[in-house]
Amino acid sequence: MVSHLFFYQLVLLGLLWLCVMLHYAWPNECARGDQRPSKPLPPRKRSSDPQPFPGLTRTPPCAACEQAHAHRPQPPGCPPPRIVPMRGRPRQVETSCHFCPHANCDYRGWLGLGNITSNGHPSGGPWRQLQCTSCGGDFQETHGTPLHGTRVVLDKLVWAVGALAEGLGIHAVARVFEIDPNTVLAWLVEVADHAVAFSQYFLHDVRVTQVQLDELFALLSAVKAGEVSDAEAIQRLSRSPHWVWAAIDPVTKVLLTIDVGDRTLAMAQRVVHQVVQVLAPGCVPLFLTDGFKAYTTALLTHYGQWVQPARWRAQGPTPKPRWVPLPGLLYAQVVKTVRRRRLVRVQHRVVFGTLEAVQQVLAACGWQINTAFIERLNLSIRQHVAAIGRRVTTLCKHEDGVRQQLALYHVYHNFCLPHASLRVPLPQPLPTNGTGSAKTWRPRTPAIAAGLTDRVWTLREVLMFRVPPWPQPVGV
Repeated sequence: MVSHLFFYQLVLLGLLWLCVMLHYAWPNECARGDQRPSKPLPPRKRSSDPQPFPGLTRTPPCAACEQAHAHRPQPPGCPPPRIVPMRGRPRQVETSCHFCPHANCDYRGWLGLGNITSNGHPSGGPWRQLQCTSCGGDFQETHGTPLHGTRVVLDKLVWAVGALAEGLGIHAVARVFEIDPNTVLAWLVEVADHAVAFSQYFLHDVRVTQVQLDELFALLSAVKAGEVSDAEAIQRLSRSPHWVWAAIDPVTKVLLTIDVGDRTLAMAQRVVHQVVQVLAPGCVPLFLTDGFKAYTTALLTHYGQWVQPARWRAQGPTPKPRWVPLPGLLYAQVVKTVRRRRLVRVQHRVVFGTLEAVQQVLAACGWQINTAFIERLNLSIRQHVAAIGRRVTTLCKHEDGVRQQLALYHVYHNFCLPHASLRVPLPQPLPTNGTGSAKTWRPRTPAIAAGLTDRVWTLREVLMFRVPPWPQPVGV
């Protein structure tokens, strides 16, 4: 009798034989002809070629554009007729830079119309008294300037403001000139308001070919308030959430705008809006920045237009309009990669426009894509503004303090500080008093290079200048 174990072994051998026969008898596609097994496909690489910007379905919001109606006051109408004196000897005191401040006068706010005369120095005071021949009102020549109502010596005030503009702190200026720090702070507040009005009056309708933008950090903590100590302030300086934003024309070195705020999209929109207000209408320069992405949205907001895309199919819904950059907008970035506090790679990226168009603009000056000029300006700002210098204890308490010092530096950089790179040779050398060598160069400021003024201003002239309430049709 056959055992069960032998029967099970026969069944297992039969199943193995059946599996082998089915393997050889089953059709194999890879074994047909001379075909070889296909190799695995390599991973698909993305194209590095720049793709056209698809556009946005809505305009990015800008708070500064929504408040655009709050601009400087505009003139009420045509200027009144010029007054020509018919009697008396010619006037010896220059009064073309003064205007009548009285509200009920038709000549209020207008310069150079011959309605202002000088009445001398009342009571032997240091300032002249001026009179408007139209309304008969009197006012001092310091009316509307930081010097109005002050009893301090003019030279001391000018020197103190100059020391602030050159980088001394408020307490250092107080010690040098032996005055109270609160007095220096009060002077700085008044001078900052005057400097803002001065810059707005002269800095407009500027035509440039390039604009470089950047931001640098600044610690605004109050050490006296007990928030951080001196050592902690120095350690936290590199991680400060406050930033100083600046925009410069690298050709004329004109500081177009400077502001302080957080490193956010809203602040980028605000800075670009200020640049647009300074530039002439229709001027679309080449913008160069670092790799901060908020600049792309800010530039697209102010230099964009609605475009209706073409239909891809004969049927279906019409494509939505797209907000795309203007055809003449050029924007490039300099992306820096830093590892362990060392620069390891610099990459140039063209965001709007083409590389050929960007290089064509830079070829006029013999340059390449760079942000070297705005980086050099950052060093100048740290040297001239004591509150944002590196590893210093002269820290401001709030943003307003830094903004006031930046407003003073804005005017000082553009109108009072000659730049060696902007000087031009004189037609003939000018002899100097004494045994010194003759002058062969004419110093120029960024405002002169940009055609905003024709002379190097002094701080005394800036502080004495009365800013009109609206733009004038004739130059001053």
